[in-house]
Amino acid sequence: MRKLKLQVQMTIDGFIADQNGGMDWMIMNWSEDLKEYVRKLTDPVDTILLGRKLAEGFIPYWTAAYLSPEPEEGAEIFVATPKVVFTKTLMTSIWENTIVANGELIAEVNDLKQRSGGDLIAYGGGQFVSSLIKDRLIDELHLFVNPTILRSGMSIFQTVIEKQHYKSVNVQLFDCGIVVLNYKLI
Repeated sequence: MRKLKLQVQMTIDGFIADQNGGMDWMIMNWSEDLKEYVRKLTDPVDTILLGRKLAEGFIPYWTAAYLSPEPEEGAEIFVATPKVVFTKTLMTSIWENTIVANGELIAEVNDLKQRSGGDLIAYGGGQFVSSLIKDRLIDELHLFVNPTILRSGMSIFQTVIEKQHYKSVNVQLFDCGIVVLNYKLI
């Protein structure tokens, strides 16, 4: 069965964005050791899962980054990898290499996990990721903790209604200051 991984940047106090959706606190100049971690994380991935709100920024950003005269590192992977956008408002995809999933989240994700192929990855989108976590659909958490405290903001854990247990797999400090916490759902 395919695994669903989550890669998300967050603050020490567990927020993925400030109260206004701002993410200017993120470390964007990643060190080579963190880039290598991400390459290993994404090598077995062949499908990206996104919520509609994130997709509206993510897909155009990476498409432009790939088509620019000096393509941004990693852009080709984000453009070439098939994407599934989970939405209740779009009936068809407006992006290349992307399909829309309108059905019930648990059934749709479990169907994708049962198909043959590589792993699946989600990159964020507060409401979408919160639902994936609440419904215990994410098999591996890769939490990129930035050395910042916001005090308030958007949490991906706000919809969890019952205790969940994870096994700590790895904790790693990278040269750029980010600490990655890796957990598996048990």
